[in-house]
Amino acid sequence: MNKISNQQKAYLFALLAVLFWSTMSSAFKITLRHIAFDQLLLWASFTGVIVLAVINQLGSTPLRINHIKHKDLFASAIMGFFNPFLYYLVLFKAYDLLEAQIAGTLNYAWPIVLVLLSVPFLKQKIHPLSILAIFISFFGIVVISTHGNLVSLENINPLGVGLAVGSAFFWAIYWILNMKDKRETTGKIGMNLLFGFVYILIFLLVTGRGIQLPSEKAILGIAYIGAFEMSITFVIWLKALNYSENTAKVSNLIYLSPFFALFWINLAVGESIRTSTIVGLVLIVLGIVFQQFLDLKQKR
Repeated sequence: MNKISNQQKAYLFALLAVLFWSTMSSAFKITLRHIAFDQLLLWASFTGVIVLAVINQLGSTPLRINHIKHKDLFASAIMGFFNPFLYYLVLFKAYDLLEAQIAGTLNYAWPIVLVLLSVPFLKQKIHPLSILAIFISFFGIVVISTHGNLVSLENINPLGVGLAVGSAFFWAIYWILNMKDKRETTGKIGMNLLFGFVYILIFLLVTGRGIQLPSEKAILGIAYIGAFEMSITFVIWLKALNYSENTAKVSNLIYLSPFFALFWINLAVGESIRTSTIVGLVLIVLGIVFQQFLDLKQKR
């Protein structure tokens, strides 16, 4: 029997990560039926902190409190503010207001947002054809938001759409900050999550919403989101990148996730998937892939 190669392991880990991430839109929507969006963030981030702490301490490079530097605390304080605090607070509210197929699909526009933000933050020049890629993805957003009725705005939930697209901005900012942070991944994400947990705790106390114990119906969803959205799946994805001969071979598999997500949304949430959602998603992904092609061409 042939031994599995490292590249085959990379594909297996990458597909497993994609599978977990593809279930999250359904998990968000179902869990939000039983708990408020901000309470979900509180308990899911708490779960994620515990899970990542265990993974980190069992790993080869465990984080030691006496080795944490002030600059590390400052970096995690900033990154934790954007993710999980702002990102998930906005995203969960978007899921509260929109159908899962709309909120989840619009959130996948973050790679295009990353291109826009790379100009001021990373001082990168934008390729003229990148504007076309951005327009293609933006048109996909319009198609999804309007349910395919481009001449009428009556189907749009402006707050929900704004929050879903806004979450993509927060994730893109976090991604840029993360690119510049060279710390060990599980310890870094764990510290970010811990700061995010503190932020949402302060938010609930300051706004007077308080801390509410989750109902029995919400506990399973909270545990699943905290473990597989916020912690374990990042470790799985990291293993895929480490095993792969180059990141490009597995990175593109992430675009399978939104299409798998539509299947789970239909099966688990019970939403009928509209043709406009599929068309809009194809346009968003097409714009992203086109942008990646331009980046690769420029590097060559």
